[in-house]
Amino acid sequence: MSLRPPSAGNSANPTKKTTVDKDLKRFVQLEKASSRISHRNLNMGFGLLFMLGVWVFAFFKTGGGEISSIITIAALVGAYMAMNIGANDVANNVGPAVGSKALTLVGALVIAAIFEAAGALIAGGEVISTISKSIVSPDAFADKSVFIWAMMSALLSAAVWVNLATYLGAPVSTTHSIVGGVIGAGISAAGMAAVDWLVMLKIAASWVISPVLGGLVAAAFLAFIKFAILYREDKVAAARRWVPVLVAIMASAFSVYLVMKGLKRVWKPDTLMLTMIGIGAFAATYVIVGMVVSKSSGSLENRRKSVGTLFTIPLICAAALLSFAHGSNDVANAVGPLAAIVNAVTEGEIAAKVALPLWVLAIGAIGICVGLLLFGPKIIEIVGEKITKLDRVRAFCVALSASITVIVASTLGLPVSSTHIAVGAVFGVGFLREFITNRRLGLDPKCFPKPPLNPQGASDQSIRRWAKARKRKLVRRRHLTTIVAAWLITVPASACVAAAIYFAINTFR
Repeated sequence: MSLRPPSAGNSANPTKKTTVDKDLKRFVQLEKASSRISHRNLNMGFGLLFMLGVWVFAFFKTGGGEISSIITIAALVGAYMAMNIGANDVANNVGPAVGSKALTLVGALVIAAIFEAAGALIAGGEVISTISKSIVSPDAFADKSVFIWAMMSALLSAAVWVNLATYLGAPVSTTHSIVGGVIGAGISAAGMAAVDWLVMLKIAASWVISPVLGGLVAAAFLAFIKFAILYREDKVAAARRWVPVLVAIMASAFSVYLVMKGLKRVWKPDTLMLTMIGIGAFAATYVIVGMVVSKSSGSLENRRKSVGTLFTIPLICAAALLSFAHGSNDVANAVGPLAAIVNAVTEGEIAAKVALPLWVLAIGAIGICVGLLLFGPKIIEIVGEKITKLDRVRAFCVALSASITVIVASTLGLPVSSTHIAVGAVFGVGFLREFITNRRLGLDPKCFPKPPLNPQGASDQSIRRWAKARKRKLVRRRHLTTIVAAWLITVPASACVAAAIYFAINTFR
């Protein structure tokens, strides 16, 4: 009896894959791809169902007729914009908490949806500006029909751009998107003179100011925590001393941030009141957290991961408060132009500020939540996990930076974007971590442009560690390039789209 030679995958060569194994792997990959496509299509179906609900509601709310048609179209565009805000912008509030495993993705989505809606409905404001950042004066428009279609074009272009950015995986500023839309539609409808270019220049400055400030503040806090707590011999004792202070700073900053940004449409306290709120929050939090940390420290191991668990609850609170402030502040990006259209159609006048009907505010609040739940996980994953690895200490620094930077910038009168601040903070902690890690691995890579043979009497092991440090990249440059490029073209891109939409509407209506 002749024996056949062992076939591929036989026990004679167990490491070699059989044809069946390869086919099964391809089948599994195909199944995963099909599942992703099915999930995406299902989400799109739910999104269209929400839009259909808005259309039915707006039609019956306005009673039919030509006026009803205009308001219904505007409501649909506003709902579409709100969904895109939820899909893209909200990720900055909860992404770090998810990336650090302080929150699960489902938990983050639920918390963000609840607090975004609460912020929009409770503190969204009864009166809002019709045109974001006062870039274009309402007086520049010839009549109300020109104004209505210009605002419609601005809103639709911003929504389209944010939708595209979400698809590409780039967190962008929805405020800048609507600003670009207003500029493009304003120029198309009323000419170059209609735009306040000084205001536009200030907004352009925020492209640099926001991420740089956010990154520097986050990196500064991370450096302090590393050298004051994590690099100490007795990490638990250092945590007992400094964690209550750090969490109290966060509570103080968030109290002021919430009043300044989250409640600004319903309450505007003076500087003295803000100072008292900050001091009161700091004192109360320091006492409470001090007792909690003192009690918990007995069971903590003298390891950085164990100490990092002390930041879990502050991170969850930060995600909730950031979402509340975002919902109250950015809902105007979705429903501001919509409210302006409704006012122009029903009242027959073009106003710089208008009363905000509850149903318009509700469309914005619900739309943000729908967009977050259906399409938000993609950007949350990028902000929380793909740019750099976040543990709870780094995520804490990102959240703290987001509140402090907005407070400092607002006090100094600097224009900033909360999206740019949060993402800049993630990059800031990532680059600091990369710098410190490379230094601690061995020799400074900058000392030797090329791998040395035996510099300064260094051992072979040190040289290998140096080479490893030279190549170690803890921040993914690909995401940095994509995000910065998206930031730079947000305003011009949305402006061009708005101008094209307005031109098309003006041609065919």
